[in-house]
Amino acid sequence: MNAGLDGLHPYPFEKLGHLFAGISPPDTSIIPLTIGEPQHPPPEAVIECLNQSSALVAHYPATAGNPTLRAAIARWLERRFHLPSLDADRHVLPLNGTREGLFALAQTVVTHGRPGAVICPNPFYQIYEGAALLAGTEPILVNCGADTAFLPDFSSVSEDQWQACQLLFICTPGNPAGAVMSCDALQQLIALAHEHDFVIASDECYSEIYPDEAAPPAGLLEAAAAMGDSDYRHCLCFHSLSKRSNLPGLRSGFVSGDPLWIERFRRYRTYHGCAMPPHHQAASEWAWGDETHVLENRALYRQKFEAVTPILASTLATPTPDAGFYLWPETPIDDESFTQSLFERAGVKVLPGRYLARDTQQGNPGEHRVRLALVAELSQCVEAAERISHTVKRGW
Repeated sequence: MNAGLDGLHPYPFEKLGHLFAGISPPDTSIIPLTIGEPQHPPPEAVIECLNQSSALVAHYPATAGNPTLRAAIARWLERRFHLPSLDADRHVLPLNGTREGLFALAQTVVTHGRPGAVICPNPFYQIYEGAALLAGTEPILVNCGADTAFLPDFSSVSEDQWQACQLLFICTPGNPAGAVMSCDALQQLIALAHEHDFVIASDECYSEIYPDEAAPPAGLLEAAAAMGDSDYRHCLCFHSLSKRSNLPGLRSGFVSGDPLWIERFRRYRTYHGCAMPPHHQAASEWAWGDETHVLENRALYRQKFEAVTPILASTLATPTPDAGFYLWPETPIDDESFTQSLFERAGVKVLPGRYLARDTQQGNPGEHRVRLALVAELSQCVEAAERISHTVKRGW
């Protein structure tokens, strides 16, 4: 048996189920703000495309994806991140969402059993930790607290730890706090990757949900190109249609960057057997080529943040995220007790921050915070915020 299986933690929502066991919420509608599953309607054109291309299920898909899909992804990257011309065959590989790609990359990059081979932020998307454990290494966690504007404190990583690293996971915009790494910060990491020969896996699945149309978040490839590196050495970015296009069930994304690692990853995936279904590829090609539905999507999230944030801020310290669709407020009591009380007294479900992080010598950076996913309709998000604020005002 893979020894890493014994080290896997229960998923946050499994812990949440145990936390709510035996609690009876009030006789009112329950509003879940826990799972980051977009609730906005998917583009009708995608549904139509899936229907029209359904006969393609009669054919095996290629691991590398259709050339037209790779080309559509490459053109989107060039437009979005102001990149020089990308070679779609060398720089792009379609994925069944970022989740399976981020996990599988660790199995490709990491030398099994090598100590300190993976570094990741804390809090984090749990796939980073699981990927490291099942690749035979314990991840080194870099805390993201209020003192560093919820960005990873990479100054805490020693020279020896950088030297041992083979894979660095970053998430920008971040989950859960929505912090965005600047181009300068990304370039500092790229310089470290060149010096110590590790791969940067930049999870950018929230990059298309941001408040200011004139200031989209920077990306890893954009930072590399600004350094004059158009082959993106040591750099891999991951994107998805789940959040951008409200298509979490399509399981469609991609990885792009360093051609050396794109080719190695493609070879791994040939044996892994996870090529994207052909009708999903056809629908994805349309989605990466259209920005109108993405603009509309951002506008809906902007309305929710503008309505919800002032309500919560009246009772909870609620930092404004740079991007993404989460809020990360500080709780007046411990985050587990707050979550239980909120469900029992107001029928609102939130996620304790500690479930998204791990204990370190500096503490657990998720404690005394909860994650709120503003994915429901505007009216539901507003009602949830009002219930939370009313509950806090009543005290404990």
